[in-house]
Amino acid sequence: MVDPLFALTVFAGSVTVLMVMFWPRGGIYARLSQSFRLTKQVQLEDALKHFYMWEQAGRTPTLESLAGRLTISTDDAAKLVTRLTESDFVHPGREGLTLTKPGRESALRLVRTHRLWERYLADRTGVPAVEWHDEAEVMEHSLSAEQADALSARLGHPRWDPHGDPIPTASGELPDVEQLSLGLAPLGMALEVIHLEDEPREIFNGLLNRGLVLGGRVEAIERDNRQVRVLVDGSEYRINMVEAQNVTVRVLPEGQHTGSRPVTLADLDLGETARVIDISPACRGSERRRLLDLGVVRGTEIRVDMESAAGDPVAYLIRGALIALRRSQAAWIRIERTESLVEVAG
Repeated sequence: MVDPLFALTVFAGSVTVLMVMFWPRGGIYARLSQSFRLTKQVQLEDALKHFYMWEQAGRTPTLESLAGRLTISTDDAAKLVTRLTESDFVHPGREGLTLTKPGRESALRLVRTHRLWERYLADRTGVPAVEWHDEAEVMEHSLSAEQADALSARLGHPRWDPHGDPIPTASGELPDVEQLSLGLAPLGMALEVIHLEDEPREIFNGLLNRGLVLGGRVEAIERDNRQVRVLVDGSEYRINMVEAQNVTVRVLPEGQHTGSRPVTLADLDLGETARVIDISPACRGSERRRLLDLGVVRGTEIRVDMESAAGDPVAYLIRGALIALRRSQAAWIRIERTESLVEVAG
């Protein structure tokens, strides 16, 4: 004979499990279903953005390109295209898959949100540059059009993201962009970097490590069919043609030049005084704001006041106050020497 207490315990346990599994909204099944729906929605939105980006590059998207971009099978890609076609977002014609007007508008909203969020990460946070894209890939699906508009207003309605890509307006308008890549730029001319492609991440990170930043100066000094040799802040680098295609530049007016490596605060010795010229474009976000809040602006005098036992960080006297900076931070501050005001004891 079954113990009634045992039977009651088993029954209560079974009910509890069923409630945990199938409780409306909060149950495991409901959460998994919601997650599945969100994943499908994200895939549809990513597909729209893929079609848009390929159209912008003058290429025709295909099932194979979509499958590769989303890392799914071509069968699953075909199912996504079918859903987008039924929703009047994509039109399959003789020339391949093309976005309809509603599809292009939806894609532009995603691109706008993505680039606004990258602008936010660059200007308002300390998130490393190589992580901006991946962070924005998530947030572009999370913000509504109204939230994106509010973010744009908070940032002062920027026209460009931190890589130099144009940010669509709320109505979908885009400014014209220059298309001169570093691989085709004239030799011996001063160039300004106006765009750095952030995909693939490995190439983007490699370009950053060689001193290429948005707004930075560069000069192409030699080129063959494999690579281009460039000067960046007085240092010479060799960039292969695949990497060079990810860098867009504009030719600066005659009389401007890249010059030798700029003198920075990190070059000063104890007791030397210098005047701030500017802060490197490589310094962004919270780090840049901190330096500005400390008074590191053009024309301000700074003196090397003392060094730590290890030589890093270093204390600087600025506007009557002492501030401590690591040498990596001091290297962002471009200066011109004035005079040595303190004689260092031997």
